[in-house]
This record gives sequence, C-alpha cells and structure tokens, in this order.
Amino acid sequence: MSAFPRLLQPRQTDDQRRMLDQFARDPEQRIRFLTELLGEAACRQLAIYPIPHGFKLSVVIPVYNERQWVRELVRRVEAVPLPKEIILVDDCSTDGTRDILREFEAEGHKVIYQPKNQGKGAALRTGFEHASGSVILVQDADLEYDPAEYPRLIQPIIENRADVVYGSRFIGESHRVLFFWHYVANKVLTMLSNIFTNLNLTDMETCYKVFRREVLQGLKLKSNRFGFEPEVTAKIAKRRPKWRIYEIPISYAGRTYEEGKKIGLKDAFQALWCIVRFWLAD
Repeated sequence: MSAFPRLLQPRQTDDQRRMLDQFARDPEQRIRFLTELLGEAACRQLAIYPIPHGFKLSVVIPVYNERQWVRELVRRVEAVPLPKEIILVDDCSTDGTRDILREFEAEGHKVIYQPKNQGKGAALRTGFEHASGSVILVQDADLEYDPAEYPRLIQPIIENRADVVYGSRFIGESHRVLFFWHYVANKVLTMLSNIFTNLNLTDMETCYKVFRREVLQGLKLKSNRFGFEPEVTAKIAKRRPKWRIYEIPISYAGRTYEEGKKIGLKDAFQALWCIVRFWLAD
C-alpha cells in the first residue's frame, strides 16, 4: 500500500527538474511562463502578477503570549514568495514567547520589545516606526489569518487601484464556524463605523489591513488597544483628498478563548467609544 501513492506521481524528466529549479530562482521568469500559459486575465484572477523592482512588504506582527502559535506563524510568513521584512513587536509576553522571539532576532528579523504592556495599537505604532517597506501589512501573531493570502491583499496597491486594502471575513471565503455573538458584534461595530465614516466596509474589525507607506505617515494614531481598528478607519475616511480603499475576501480560522483568543466585551465597548471619539474629534 505504501508504494501505491508513488505510482500515481508523475515522473519528472531532467528538463522539467531544471525548469522548476530555474523558476524557483527566478520569480519573474515563472510569472512570464504562467502568463503565456494561462493568459494575463486568468493570472490576475489568481493573484499572479509581476512585482515592481525595489518593492518590499513590511509585515508588522504585534505579539503577546503567543508561544503556542508564533513559530508556525513566522514560518508561514517567511514562505510567502514576496520581498519582505518581518517586524515582531512583543508587548511584554510572560509565557516564554520572548525566548522564541530572540531566536528570530538571531536569524535577522526585526524584533522590538515593548518596555511595558500597552496593547495592540501601541505595538503597531512601534512596528510602523521601524517599517521600511513601501507597503505595510498588519498580521496577528496567531493562526486565525493565513499569510498565503498576501499576494491577493497587496494586488490592488501594486496595480495602483488602491491606497488601503482591508481583508474581509464576510464576503465569500471559508471561515471556521464559532461564536454567533462575536459575528453580531463585528457587524454592529462595522455598521456604526460606516455611519460615521460614510464608507461601505463589511469588516472594519479585520486584522488584515494593508497600507501604502504614505498613508500611515499621514496619520497620527493614539489608541493603545483594539481601538486601533476604528481609529485608523476613521482617520483614513477623513483624509482629504480621500485615499482609495478596497476590500478583498479572506479566509478566517477563528480560535476559541481556550485556544488563546484575547478580545472580549470590554474591547467591544472601547471600539464603540473610539468610533464616536475619533470621528467627532481627535
């Protein structure tokens, strides 16, 4: 039985192996080959497109007590075939996460250790200050969001159709079935945010937010905790002239509180307060 799967695997010729090795070393040639094979329209639908010379993606990852997940998360980010830097901001973890982050630091990743626990928003501000990429992406340190979706998330920016991209969990991709009231809270907060900002987002609270560098340079962010989400949304919406905002469908593998989920009812009320606060006054 163990030999049966091998019988089904097509044998690679020496020419095919050489071609695959060359494609691995030369992404531009791989894209040209796929474009000729499938056509430009099909490749764009599959998020296969040329990356501009000099492009770099900054992936900012706020981390707090994620020892169980952070190693695999960083491995998945590293596997994404894009020019990038990984910036990990530890918010005073106490579960051994810092020992793992020191390993990443030794491997050359940027690791910043907050002097005291302040929250996700404060960690992101610190990470943004250290980002050197032309596009900056927010990634949570757990495995709820899949880094394999980066090419789709940055595509509207690369193609000069957007300045900001939100990854929406509610417009068509797979998701783990979990808490009904979390879904309701997300929908209510997004609707209230839309009322004040006059946007038509479907998922204001999503982790996956992607920005041109110039967008973040023009914002003065203040929220320390999960108020970052409504604050950055309000301030982007108030920008004149307006930034171009896109939503992209993403998959979502939510986790339970037993698995380490941290956001709760208190954060929902804080988000509600931030929606009103940052629209009426800064």
